[in-house]
Order: sequence, then C-alpha cells, then structure tokens
Amino acid sequence: MFVQVHTLTSYPATLLNRDDAGLAKRIRFGNALRLRVSSQCLKRHWRDDLTARLPDLPDGERTRSFFTRRVLPQVVAAGVPEDVAKNLVARLAKALVAGGVKEGGDLAQPILFGLREAEYFTEMLLQASKENSPETALEQRLNSKEEKDNLKAMSKSAAGLTAALFGRMVTSDVLARVDAPVHVAHAFTVHEAGTEMDYFTVVDDLNRDDETGAAHANQTELGAGLYYAYVVVDVPLLVSNLTGVEPRHWKNQDSTTPRRVLRALIESIVRQSPGAKKGSTAPYAWADLLLIETGQTQPRSLANAFLEAVRPRGDVRVEAAERMLGYMTKLDEMYGAGTLRQLATVLPVKTALRNVPLDRAISDGIDAIWS
Repeated sequence: MFVQVHTLTSYPATLLNRDDAGLAKRIRFGNALRLRVSSQCLKRHWRDDLTARLPDLPDGERTRSFFTRRVLPQVVAAGVPEDVAKNLVARLAKALVAGGVKEGGDLAQPILFGLREAEYFTEMLLQASKENSPETALEQRLNSKEEKDNLKAMSKSAAGLTAALFGRMVTSDVLARVDAPVHVAHAFTVHEAGTEMDYFTVVDDLNRDDETGAAHANQTELGAGLYYAYVVVDVPLLVSNLTGVEPRHWKNQDSTTPRRVLRALIESIVRQSPGAKKGSTAPYAWADLLLIETGQTQPRSLANAFLEAVRPRGDVRVEAAERMLGYMTKLDEMYGAGTLRQLATVLPVKTALRNVPLDRAISDGIDAIWS
C-alpha cells in the first residue's frame, strides 16, 4: 500500500536551496533548465516541523558523538566510575558500528541514533559494570545470538521518528539498518529557471561626514517559481518501523500512531517552507494544490507533465495544475486507474475530481489506507 503526495507551490523572490557556491540549485529537465530544491533540504525542514508537531514520539539525533556525549554522561551519572565508563563506551561503539570509530568512541561520520537506544545502551553498560570483569561481560553479551537478535528488533522501532520516516544506514551486523518508507523527489520549477543577482550594501551607522560609500557590498542570487514536489510513502514499511513488526503484518497493528504520523507528514509537506536568507526574503508559502493518491500499484510521478516547460502566460499555476491532472488522466487511459484520489486546491481547475478542504482531503486519504 502506497500513499503518493503531489503538490504545486509558488514562491516569489527567494533562495530556497543553495549549492556550494551559494547559488540557487538547478537541474535540466526536458527542454529547460529549472530551479531545484533537494530532497535532503526538504526532509530536514519537515523533520524539524514533525518533531514539534509530535512531541510525544521519541526522536533521534544525527551525530558523531552519540556514545561520548549522550551515552557516556548517562552512565557516569548512574554511578559508574568515569574511567570504567569510558572504556565500556568505547568498546560498545566499536562493536555496534563496524569501522569508522575513533579512539574514545566518537564516530568518523554522523549516524542517526534514537534516544530510546541511548537508554537501552546505558542500561546495558550499567549491567556490565556490576560484573567482576565489565569488559568481558559486555563482550559476551554483545556476541550472544539473543542480544544480536534483540538489538536488530529493538533498534528498528527505537531509532526514533526521523529514522522511522527517512531511514538509517549503518555498516554493522549488530545494529539494525532502517529502510526509509518515505521517498522524496527533488522539487523543481514547472517552468524555465529565472534568476537575478541581488546586489546589496551595508552602511556604517557611525560613519563621519567625510566617510562615504558602503561599509560592505555583496550580491546573492534570487529566483521565483512554481515548484512541483512529489513524495511516496510505503505504508507497510512505515508501520513496521513504528511498531517493530514485519511489514506483511502491518494491517494487524493499531493504526493510531501511523495515522498521526502520516497526517503530520502531509501537513508539513504542504505548509513547511525551506529557504535560506529568511530574514531578507521571508520564503514562506503554502501549497496551492495537493493531490493524494492511495493504492497498491507501483507509484509513478507526474513530473513528465512538465517535460515541456510551462510558458509564463496567464496564471502559470492553473496551467500547471491542469497539465498535471490531464497527464494523470492520460496515464489512466493507458494503464487504468489504480488509486483512490483526493484533491485540495485554491485553483479553478477543470477536473472530474472533487475539490475538498485540505483537512478533508488528508483525512479521506488516510482513511482509504485502512478501509
């Protein structure tokens, strides 16, 4: 079962996502160069918003210092001598993360860990510290089949909300990898990219009368555009990540938390704006169109509706919406309609789909999953 989320969102003069040179990210698609917002940028902003929307759900931390700055202080605070705790933490890190562990327990690169995992590892080290040989006790526990199976099962559902949605990649046989059920495409403008360099200066307020000119001058690239964005959610895998069950058993689980997470995710997608230079561009916008599709067939993007860039005449949003929905109809004629659909939009589009308020579209889309 998949949920597909399509949006059209318009932004005025902004710099939503920068490359390493500080310029707006671009991608050539079809017959034109487009402005682009990377999936990593989008997910980062959604993650921040989701943790605020769902404060009761444990999340995680992406860090190189998980063992030294999260686990170690908890072990020491529980009464374990610092030298013993440091030794155990370093051994634990090397056992859980294959390679890439520096002396002392810091990691060579950031890895996403759940806060509940920190609690579990802390308790593990506390138990080991009570034995005559804490190092031997820890090693024996980690090498036992029971503990390896327990870690794999536990960490999938304990890695936190971010990992449950966007996955976790680890190179270890002991620590569980978490596959991402949320697949995010790079957003791009449906029309040709149009940017200009914004030249700006800073005046020194304490300049004397004979001191003329700017104290600082620079420029930044700004662009405006209508962006098509596309997200797919593998619902069985999402339920599996949230509950720890096998994906094939997803329908047997309580749907309360998965429903909350899906609703919060879709609300973040349509309302949460990425953007650099917030103080000087106020890059905030809500989606003008939301299309939700639910079904069991393989997902497919509607990006090809914009292989030929939309030309800037009239309301580009209306033309883009009708082109997108028209392309979906053409696909239905070729493959058959394999999804249930909900549409919410402020645009006067011609379509057979019923246009409903946003909250209703999200609710109906989520209900269709478990109906």
